[in-house]
Amino acid sequence: MTALKQYSRLECPGIWRPDPEAQRQDVIVSFGDASLVIADRNNSALSHWSLAAVLRINRGERPALYTPSAEGTETLEIDDDTMIEAIETVRGAILKTRPRQGRLRVFLLTGVLLALLGVAAFWLPEALLRHTLSVVPGPTRTEIGTQLFSAIGRVSGSPCRSPRGDVALANMHARLLEPGKGALLVVPEAVPSTVSLPGGVMLLNRALVEDHETPDVAAGYILAEVERQEQSDPLRAVLKAAGIVPTLRLLTTGHMNDEVLQTYAEELSTLPRSEVDEARLLERFAAAGVASTPYAYALDVTGESTLPLIEADPMRAGEARKPVLDDSDWVALQGICGN
Repeated sequence: MTALKQYSRLECPGIWRPDPEAQRQDVIVSFGDASLVIADRNNSALSHWSLAAVLRINRGERPALYTPSAEGTETLEIDDDTMIEAIETVRGAILKTRPRQGRLRVFLLTGVLLALLGVAAFWLPEALLRHTLSVVPGPTRTEIGTQLFSAIGRVSGSPCRSPRGDVALANMHARLLEPGKGALLVVPEAVPSTVSLPGGVMLLNRALVEDHETPDVAAGYILAEVERQEQSDPLRAVLKAAGIVPTLRLLTTGHMNDEVLQTYAEELSTLPRSEVDEARLLERFAAAGVASTPYAYALDVTGESTLPLIEADPMRAGEARKPVLDDSDWVALQGICGN
């Protein structure tokens, strides 16, 4: 995110409590693109918070007191001015109405819009989409991702959370994804296997952690979703489904209507998914040290349509590899949604 470059690699001490009855712990808080990582003094991850959902519960008081969501049981105390400023900066970009655009910018955007409207109808939608994706800044993407996250929540229910499950999810993120970038959340329903939101949050359907014997399948879906993000901007799918008018509104005002995103959230589970390049996906499996065979059989139980992923499994020769999660973390993650 452009607004957060000054806070790159920011860390500070904090006091974390996993639930109201637990003992407070001294921790290290790391600030990422779309997340807060809470670790102990040995740099072992304790929890992983999505900045899209973080709430401050003692506005105007010090030390600042945060919780991961409206339903969260965890709390985090921070007294570092720079870290508080960073968190409030991104929360402001996500949750508050953006300032009015200056007259010059409105004039320029209006000129661009008029020029685009003069182009032949068959060319306009894709050209408008490409142009919008190229000019939408990071804070606006995060704002849209937060709106969409709320819309999906109204369909699927709140994200699944538990103290041990959150730690396991943080460990899976650290094992598979770039540190300090994005966040993983498990939702009860209403999404396909995985969904990337604008701004960096990735949602996992609970079936990925509940319906399989090992974490390798969920890891495969996560790596495939990362590759899908690389191939196609997550905002593209939202705008393509929304249509020309909402895209024009985003281009000219910097905002999208909640109603448009609610409709997208309700139709999300039925929308077509873009294909992933198998060769590039296998390279990603190899780099992560994850077997592709479990993922291949999860896609097709017969293995017929996913034979290349099975035959070219980078771990097929039995190379030593680090497990995606240890057994205790996997059991905790399987129970993150409760009964």
